[in-house]
Order: sequence, then structure tokens, then C-alpha cells
Amino acid sequence: MRRLAELREQVDTWRGMETKARDLRELLALAGHESDADLAQAVAADLAALSERFEEMQLSLALSGEYDRRDAILAIHAGAGGTDSQDWAEMLLRMYLRWADKRGYTANVLDLMPGEEAGIKSATVEVIGPYAYGYLRAERGVHRLVRISPYDASKSRHTSFVLAEVMPEVESEAEVSLNPDDLRVDVFRASGHGGQNVQKNSTAIRITHIPTGLVVTCQNERSQGRNKESAMKVLEARLLERELERRAEEQAKLKGEHVSAGWGNQIRSYVLHPYKMVKDHRTGFETSDAEGVLDGDLDPLLRAYQKATLGA
Repeated sequence: MRRLAELREQVDTWRGMETKARDLRELLALAGHESDADLAQAVAADLAALSERFEEMQLSLALSGEYDRRDAILAIHAGAGGTDSQDWAEMLLRMYLRWADKRGYTANVLDLMPGEEAGIKSATVEVIGPYAYGYLRAERGVHRLVRISPYDASKSRHTSFVLAEVMPEVESEAEVSLNPDDLRVDVFRASGHGGQNVQKNSTAIRITHIPTGLVVTCQNERSQGRNKESAMKVLEARLLERELERRAEEQAKLKGEHVSAGWGNQIRSYVLHPYKMVKDHRTGFETSDAEGVLDGDLDPLLRAYQKATLGA
């Protein structure tokens, strides 16, 4: 019934746009016949808005996957490079939080591991909103930053890497089978910068899925129960993502090729020195507004990815 409602909403939107286009055509003909400049200007403004809406709806066709409408689990991991990579990981976290806020999504930081000196080692975020996974799956991969390091006394140029993982949230127990006997749950105190404990009570949770070796930790909430609930949500998403990857590998083998989605597959570069540019290596899209992108203006990059997906 939910899927039926979604399809009905899409059909109604397309039909409404069709009616709007027909009305604008008639108004434009009337403005030309009566030489009404004001009416022609109003029609032009409405037409521009309709064209923009049409492009949005057209791009939404790229978000027609089985899981695209779902909420997403986003995980960020600093790569090799010490403090610079950890700082870069925190910059990316801020970028995604700002992007989610601009789209009207809700972003909850489920787990965050601070770096020793600055930045973060890793973070896990739940992004809640329509098509959150459909949009964010374009961000899956390695993100490279080139800049003058603020942590290098010699002011030399550094390259840092961060891995972004994106998983769809599990919506029903039927999608992922979890046997309680396969789980090991450990409780510990939440830690802050430098590893020091920041809470007196042991509220942080670590869940290990013994058959796969997957380990999930959550420590952001003050309640042990809330942390366990969040950790289970992330574990289920990771297990679902693993199953999707297994299916994709099988399909790729049937096609005679397989491209690993591993650490070395860099998807995007962010250059802050000696010039400013953000370039997506999959679509060729680039912009000199690096500050805008890092401030959450990701939609042009995401639209370029969607267009490339439609054209594939």
C-alpha cells in the first residue's frame, strides 16, 4: 500500500505538470495575440519554474532503486595521514550535516570517535528523510583533500584521504536475520579526545556479529539502551549492505567483469591549494566553489551523478 501511494503521488505530479504546461502554452499564445508584455513575462517566469521542476522529476528517475527512498546510515573513516586526515574527516562530517540540514533532513550522530589532537577518527550518522539513501549513495567511496596543512610547521602541501560508506536503513526484520546467539555485546565508558573517559557510567555499547566479524560501537547517547538500539540499527544496515554487495558481485561476474568498491577507488578530489576546485572523477563535474561544497552545497555534484546514472 505504501508503494502504491508513492507511485500514485509520482503519477499525479507528472499529470499536474502536463496540465500546467498546456495552460502555459495557451497563455503564451494569448499574450502573443494581444501583445501583452506583462502576461508574457509572467508566463516566462512560470515556465522557468516548471522547467526546473521538470528537471528535478527527471533526475528523480535515477532514484528508483529498491532502497533509494529509505533513510541512510553514513559512516566516515579517516585514512592514513594522522591528524590531517582526521581533520579532513571532521570537515566532511560537517559538510554532510550542513547538506542534510539544507535539505530539511534530520541527521543524528550515532557514534563519533575523536582524534588524538584534532578532528575525528570516525563517525556514524543516521540521515532521515525521503530519498536520503538514494542521494547519499553517490558519496560512497574515497574523498581526497589537497591543501596546505595547518598542522605542519613547514607549511607544506598535504594530501589526505577519507572513506565514506553509505548504507540503507533496514525497515523490517524480514530483511536481515539476526540470531541473538551470534551477537557479543560489550559495555564500556564513552571516551573523548586522547582516549580519556568522559562518563562515569558504562553506557557505550560495542556489538560484535560473530559469524561475519562485523563490529559496531555507539557511545553518543547517555543511555545504554539508546546506544544499544542505535548500534543494532547500524549493524543491521551493514549486514544488508553486505548482502547487496554480494548480489552485485554475483551479477558482475555473470557480466564477465567485477570492479571492487575498495579503498583505492577515489571518487572525488577537493583541492584548496594551489588553486580551489572540487572534481568528481566519475562524472567529470568540477567547480571552483570549494568553500560552498564544503559548506553543504552538494546538490550540483549529486545532480551530475544522477544524470550520469541515467545515461549509463
